Amino acid sequence: MPSKRITMQDIANACGLSRNTVSKAFNERGSVPQATKDLIFQKARELGYGVPAAQQFQQDSADGKTIALFTCNLPSDYHFGTTLVPSFTNRISRAGFTLRLYEISESECRHKRLPPHFMPSQTVGIVGIELFDRAYLDVICDLGLPTVMIDTPARAYNQGMRCDFISMENISSIVLIVKHLYDCGARRIGFVGDLEHCGSFNERWIGYNIGLHNVNLTCDTDCCILDSDDSPYCDVEWLMHRLQQMPVLPDAFVCANDYLAVYCMTALKRLGRSIPGDVMVSGFDGSAQSMLIEPALTTVQIPSAEIGMTAADLLMFRIKNPSAPFSWTHIKTTPLWRASTAGKKDL
Repeated sequence: MPSKRITMQDIANACGLSRNTVSKAFNERGSVPQATKDLIFQKARELGYGVPAAQQFQQDSADGKTIALFTCNLPSDYHFGTTLVPSFTNRISRAGFTLRLYEISESECRHKRLPPHFMPSQTVGIVGIELFDRAYLDVICDLGLPTVMIDTPARAYNQGMRCDFISMENISSIVLIVKHLYDCGARRIGFVGDLEHCGSFNERWIGYNIGLHNVNLTCDTDCCILDSDDSPYCDVEWLMHRLQQMPVLPDAFVCANDYLAVYCMTALKRLGRSIPGDVMVSGFDGSAQSMLIEPALTTVQIPSAEIGMTAADLLMFRIKNPSAPFSWTHIKTTPLWRASTAGKKDL
């Protein structure tokens, strides 16, 4: 019997899918790709929800062909990983591999412990997403298994790599965003996000500073919100307070992702500021929410599915070629210009 505390909606939320898709997978209704089914049933196992016997047999019969996905935060609706994980799963399943998901708890990360049900001897490779603790990454690399990390700890370029990395290209798109804001009339441009949170945030900060330099502007941290990522960025009252602390609001904010941008826009509106009339705002990720907020958010589209497929190909190459040099791969991103950064001449 399924646990009374776990529902199909819980599984859907954990996978970044709709409840209807999860229901179809369990009831063998409609057309659900096998890779998506694999993701659903694996997450169900992790949550303690019973799965069909046929699917359990399929998992048991995959001995020796299992790839582990490690994450500290399973991707949510705002995250590019909601598309990445299914595309990765589809790619490896077509090659005969099975994916097992392991969510690393705060305690496991802090004490550098592997998940209790993880068995290295039955695992041929590891992929990591939202895993930015450098010391924990070292624990994984010490296993000696083929490993691909999607995104990196902040400033990973300062240290040697013992695994393959793949990420979206962050710097050039942010440089273009800053140039666009400048062309739209912005002369004071702030940044929102913890530049030490992860490699992609740090690269976006670098792109922001390069962009300012290119238009002969300098960074003024008084008009930035650079608090640690564990600060309550999703608390609009907290963000309003941080904005009110600024001597002068900037003409524009470059936000490290869409999640931060949406909350920043909400805080600005509650302070009576118009967007883009008073303050322009941009994000990064190309999330669905970027289209739903008013005005529509200028953002950067991440080719998430392509990153997932490339990560799968990279890991399978590593499995076959364990002694090949490690690689660092960036996938091109594309700015999407929308109403949240329209200049006065465009209003």
